[in-house]
Amino acid sequence: MKRIKIVGALVVVAGLLAACSGTGSDSGTSSSAKKDFTYAVITHGAPGDAFWDRVKSGAEAAGKDYGVKVQYSSDADPAKQSQLIDGAVADKVNGIVVSMANPDGLEASVKKAVAAGIPVITINSGVDQFKAFGAITHVGQTETIAGEAVGERLKTEGLKNTICVIQEAGNVGLEERCKAVAKTFGGKVENLQVDGTDDNAVQATITSKLQADKSIDAVLTLGGQYAIDGVAAVKDSGSKAKVATFDLSEDVIKDIQDGTILFAVDQQPYVQGFMGVTGLYLKSTNGNDIGGGQPINSGPAFITKENAAAVAKFAANGTR
Repeated sequence: MKRIKIVGALVVVAGLLAACSGTGSDSGTSSSAKKDFTYAVITHGAPGDAFWDRVKSGAEAAGKDYGVKVQYSSDADPAKQSQLIDGAVADKVNGIVVSMANPDGLEASVKKAVAAGIPVITINSGVDQFKAFGAITHVGQTETIAGEAVGERLKTEGLKNTICVIQEAGNVGLEERCKAVAKTFGGKVENLQVDGTDDNAVQATITSKLQADKSIDAVLTLGGQYAIDGVAAVKDSGSKAKVATFDLSEDVIKDIQDGTILFAVDQQPYVQGFMGVTGLYLKSTNGNDIGGGQPINSGPAFITKENAAAVAKFAANGTR
């Protein structure tokens, strides 16, 4: 049922796009008018992070398709991210796409943007707050649903003791994932905080934990690049633990095909960036509020050894 809803939401948006690009003479969809729109995409992702590179690519691809200007910026510090939002409001952009890993820290700035008449769409993080903050919709993955699905899947693998590797302190979405996993897993789930800015440190921390507790039989990472660190840590420690992860990269897909990673949960970051800009474009050109007051789900979708080959070419292109 979940996939049907996701597809349905995308089909509705596709239909609206078709309506906007028809043969009518509406000047709002002319090429000259399109180029007058500027949208700010402001995330909490670190530059060079494979996940956020895909969000950026999706947003920029949408901007190119619609002939609009997309200004992408990011900062993991909520205070600095708020300043970026305030700056976009001062620049009088035509819309803002924002990820809210720390909703409380961004609330005032997001509400200020909405009060200024600037449409806002949240992506990735902030599904529980977007309505209260006045955003049109949220594009992303419901972490509770995704986490519970992961817990159930790990349980069916016969695993009993999982460490849930959190790479970013204070990210409520990551904490929610681990909590949801624990709800359905049935065994032990322990959160392990690592420094996600240092891959060597991530690997070393996981290795040390596996060496200290031989009963750990599953390593769950919350980002694709950290799954690679998890695979290396399992090897270094001599552990027999299985590795699973949220989010994709080309290397993750290769490891899934090789059997060193059980599965990955794809929340389709490219879609988040593309649909965020798409929603703003529809608002600018046709007055549409997509989502019907509900979030648009970009995931979860499970990538396993059975279907990894089907998405490998897209991962190689940097869009999955």
